[in-house]
Amino acid sequence: MKKLMFYCQHILGIGHLVRSMEIVRGLVADFEICFINGGKAIAGFEVPAGVEVVNLPAIETDPEFQNLSVVDDNRSLEEVQEFRKDRLLEIFNSFQPDVLMVELFPFGRRRFSFELIPLLERVKAQGRFTKVVCSLRDIVVTKQDQERHEEKICKLMNQYFDMLLIHGDRKFQPLEESFSRISDLNCQVHYTGYVVQPSPVNPVLTAEDKDVLNLGKPIILASIGGGRFGHELLDCLAETAPILNRIIHHQIQIFTGPFFPESKFAQLQARAAYRSNVNIRRYTPNLLAYMEKADLSISMGGYNTTMNILTTGVRSMMLPFVGNGDLEQTIRSQKLENLGILNVIRPEDLEPRKFADKIVRCLIETPNPVRLDLQGVDKTAVFLKGLLQKEAVAA
Repeated sequence: MKKLMFYCQHILGIGHLVRSMEIVRGLVADFEICFINGGKAIAGFEVPAGVEVVNLPAIETDPEFQNLSVVDDNRSLEEVQEFRKDRLLEIFNSFQPDVLMVELFPFGRRRFSFELIPLLERVKAQGRFTKVVCSLRDIVVTKQDQERHEEKICKLMNQYFDMLLIHGDRKFQPLEESFSRISDLNCQVHYTGYVVQPSPVNPVLTAEDKDVLNLGKPIILASIGGGRFGHELLDCLAETAPILNRIIHHQIQIFTGPFFPESKFAQLQARAAYRSNVNIRRYTPNLLAYMEKADLSISMGGYNTTMNILTTGVRSMMLPFVGNGDLEQTIRSQKLENLGILNVIRPEDLEPRKFADKIVRCLIETPNPVRLDLQGVDKTAVFLKGLLQKEAVAA
């Protein structure tokens, strides 16, 4: 069986980790997989059977995206960076993968060049017997100096990479809208379709899951991904809950995300203690089961949450993240709103009375059907196997 080493670095939320693990889930039948996680480990996060996970000493960034910092480790950032660099080379040398798959880099995560460039140089020094693939979402973050940014991407891609896999649908969201120089890349470039999570088969539900899902009331599901952003959305929903309680029969289920601040979580719980229509938890691996049951999803606009909305067909209201000038969620959600698939939440909507009215209106709407390519997992496997077969024939 061929070997695949998959590198993923999440620094604020968990979206990159969730998408990467879903890709890996579709590859376990064809590859022996070593998954490298450079971000904070998530308690309760499900890993496909047979996948070896190596958790490097975690590094994250501050909410302003300015500085890297070490998570739960007494060593300095420089010491951890050196350790991680050496550990990656050690894993590569012992595992000897046929494919090295790197999530996002060099389109992003270039502050992790300290460990990725030495790893890519090692591949190059060994004669590039290991094929190097970039795993990329449909929209990348643009920079102030976009021309220089794109020049650097092209240089690194052409120097080290054999294939670029874009996890999106070109007809809906061409990469050229956020990266203009795709024609200057010398490697293979393929759109895989969007990466989606399959509907859960016999999910392992907790007693609390069963209590909510079998309550017999319409469910309004609220989630904000990892929980570092979107606090204003949950605050507004908590203030809106008493208004909704007088208008509609329902239950609000909130998932704050594993990185939601402790102090904010305590405040939200205290507020919900006096509101019978609100239940709050941090995290569930069964979010898709809730979304399939929900009458309405209220969320941020991350890639994975959006895909869950598209596959379940749930009515949805979405607040795009706009921090650090990142327009990824805004671009995707507005396109989907124009297609009648979801409703975008704008800052002026976050006033309890306005928000209650928007929720009630959304509950009586029927979303339009989705006609996007959602075969990202299966097509990724096809392209990777094709890359190796082509190499074998050439040899």
